Amino acid sequence: MQRTAHADKMPNIMSHPPENPTARVFFALWPTDAEREQLAAWQKPLKRLCGGRAMRGETLHNTLVFIGDVELYGLEVLQRAAQEVGGKSFELCFDEARYWGHNHIVYAAPRHAPQQLIQLAEMLGQRLDAHRFKFDQREYRPHVTLLRNAHWSDAPLPAMQPVCWKVADFALVQSVPHDGLTDYRVLARFPLDAGSG
Repeated sequence: MQRTAHADKMPNIMSHPPENPTARVFFALWPTDAEREQLAAWQKPLKRLCGGRAMRGETLHNTLVFIGDVELYGLEVLQRAAQEVGGKSFELCFDEARYWGHNHIVYAAPRHAPQQLIQLAEMLGQRLDAHRFKFDQREYRPHVTLLRNAHWSDAPLPAMQPVCWKVADFALVQSVPHDGLTDYRVLARFPLDAGSG
């Protein structure tokens, strides 16, 4: 019987494909299809002005913390860290189109980031630190990338129809290369407490 019990554990160890022992992951706010369509509607007029390559509508999201490549066994620890994060749900409105010249990106941004959002990103970073994960620790700037390889000046971009959504959870997401593109797979969702925001 002991031998059988040991054999039962072996598939867990051997199930990780040797050619892909890591996963490229990040935490994000993941909009609904309707919210994604509203953000995607910004792309056509902005592309006319700035050129570049529009991000696929189904990939639009707001990154909270980018982690990068982690060993597959670390995904469970990442989920545990995320479960330790508290916070209340809130409304997030993207109401400005902006341009980053250093990397030629046009993106949607909130004119005023909700305090709950900043606190959520900070708490997530603290819990990742506590679990000894390395991650991108640049100053958090909420945004949704709309166009890459774009070109614009320092002039303001035109006003867009605001896109607002009720943020009720955040997600652990994996980047998966597929046919020369990047697909995103939501691995887990972590609910926020219902509340005004």
